[in-house]
Amino acid sequence: MFSSDHVGAVFFDVDGTLVPGTSSSAFLSGFLGHRDELTKAEDAYASGDLNNRQVSELDAKGWVGVPEERVSGWLDGLPLVSGITETVGWCRRNGLVPVLATLAWSPVGSYLTDRFGFHAFSGPRLETVDNRFTGRVARHFDEYDKRDFALAQARELGLAPRSCGAVGDSRSDLPLFASVALSVAFNASAGARAAATLTVDGGDLRGVLPALSRLVTATR
Repeated sequence: MFSSDHVGAVFFDVDGTLVPGTSSSAFLSGFLGHRDELTKAEDAYASGDLNNRQVSELDAKGWVGVPEERVSGWLDGLPLVSGITETVGWCRRNGLVPVLATLAWSPVGSYLTDRFGFHAFSGPRLETVDNRFTGRVARHFDEYDKRDFALAQARELGLAPRSCGAVGDSRSDLPLFASVALSVAFNASAGARAAATLTVDGGDLRGVLPALSRLVTATR
């Protein structure tokens, strides 16, 4: 829970940001047997040749019959950037609410929220019946939904967009970058770098803290 003394919020992307060099979907597809196909689809999304709905539907087909409880065990091995725990703690101590704004499947957002203490998470949802995935998408979620989720979270926290920041790396972050006061391109694509307020590269998420300090100073 966050008290009324929070001064802002920071929205963190997952794939390519907290998960370096790949995506959580690509990682999980290694267990599901369709990694090569999904990697090609994600590259096509990054170049604008496919939309998020098309990639999600392709990926979802590989989940048919998988029990829900199996996923958390797989996610224990998810490659993550260093410094997430420390960055979330810094945000909390400085009055910034840390939120996951992501297009990763909801089991991924739920897992990372529970593990690191984020306030909330977004994302598309896979359909399940009797605790097994059906291979269909129950809820699609694209880059504009991601922006709208973040702005809705800000409203619920009593915050204006000018009190918020975003940390991301790619095409899916651009609408959100354009909607908040501070945007940080972390190990990012050329497009994200061009759209961001600041650019940070490195293997530790704590590298974004000097940028987020600007947000704290501006909101006090």
